[in-house]
Amino acid sequence: MLEILEVKNKADLKKFIYLPEKIHRNHKNWLHPLYSDEWILFDPKKNKAFNYCDTLLAIAKKDGKVVGRIMGIINHRYNEINNDNSGRFCFMETWDDQEVFHELVSFVEDWARNKGMKKLIGPFGFSDEDPQGFLVDGFDQPTVMITNCSLPHMAKMIEDEGFSKKMDFVQYNIKTPEKVPAIYDRIAQRPKKSGFKLIEFTKRKQLKPFIRPVLGLTNDTYTEIFGYVPFSDEEMDDFAKRYLPILDPRFIKVIVDSDSQVVAYVIGMPNISDGIRKAKGRLFPFGFIKILRSMKKSNQLDLLLGAVKDDLRNIGLDTMMAKAMLKSTNERGLESIDSHVVMETNTKMRAEVEKLGGKVYKRYRIFQKDL
Repeated sequence: MLEILEVKNKADLKKFIYLPEKIHRNHKNWLHPLYSDEWILFDPKKNKAFNYCDTLLAIAKKDGKVVGRIMGIINHRYNEINNDNSGRFCFMETWDDQEVFHELVSFVEDWARNKGMKKLIGPFGFSDEDPQGFLVDGFDQPTVMITNCSLPHMAKMIEDEGFSKKMDFVQYNIKTPEKVPAIYDRIAQRPKKSGFKLIEFTKRKQLKPFIRPVLGLTNDTYTEIFGYVPFSDEEMDDFAKRYLPILDPRFIKVIVDSDSQVVAYVIGMPNISDGIRKAKGRLFPFGFIKILRSMKKSNQLDLLLGAVKDDLRNIGLDTMMAKAMLKSTNERGLESIDSHVVMETNTKMRAEVEKLGGKVYKRYRIFQKDL
């Protein structure tokens, strides 16, 4: 007997959160989430996004065993800003069982339709800061933080439910050049002549005054990024609390103008996937030690976020930061750089990455269906 149950208590939420590690038990490239983050992500009292979203959490049970999960989201803030009328499904996991998959998707479809939505898209979470899309290419490649590592049957089954492609995201791997390209040296000198200054860091406490200016710039510049929802001040502080403890300040570069206003930034961190895998996503009692150890042994830099003020693009600020980041990457002995996910339509960024020899090694797909 198959039944779909809405998550209503902590016991069911625990089953929801820990189901993926059962499904992916023999999946060598899957990466555990940080479970301390998961408990915050799905807690309406701690995750501010619940304040402007309607949500639904559900699990599937078959003969008494939990065999699938799904989340439904209606992000009213995003819909209002973008004049959209879409619901979302996300954090979906099942074994290769079309019946279970169908019932879970149908459950969210009915829920979204009853709330007046005209379309369902996904996998897509509260915003683009959550893992997005089903993996459609690159199943044999390792996973980095905040990306989805779905099994091949997931994309096939969503298509069998009548969903079609909405958008793809690609992920690049770049071999770290031994020397910064000479053209970078020349271009990076131009902004300095106009009063722009590069700021680098050695300690986390130095980052605190820049948190809101950096995320405020993100709000201003990410308007064309699909699914982006602007940070509120509270969400900026929450975001910082979540990531500051694991960031290496040496891989954060900020540019300010002559008035000391933040106009560009880039954030990266040494890959910690091996440590998360060894810790199985648990920070305690000793998981955090394994994660910090893996950061020190890592040979890859993972890029996380970056932005340049709209009216200051194409004057060399991005090159100025890239030169500094490549220098830090070489000093640390990191052999490669991961671009994180990039919209396939973001031709400018893709061209910049490909100039450095970046190769696409993963592709993720967001699907859509009219309700």
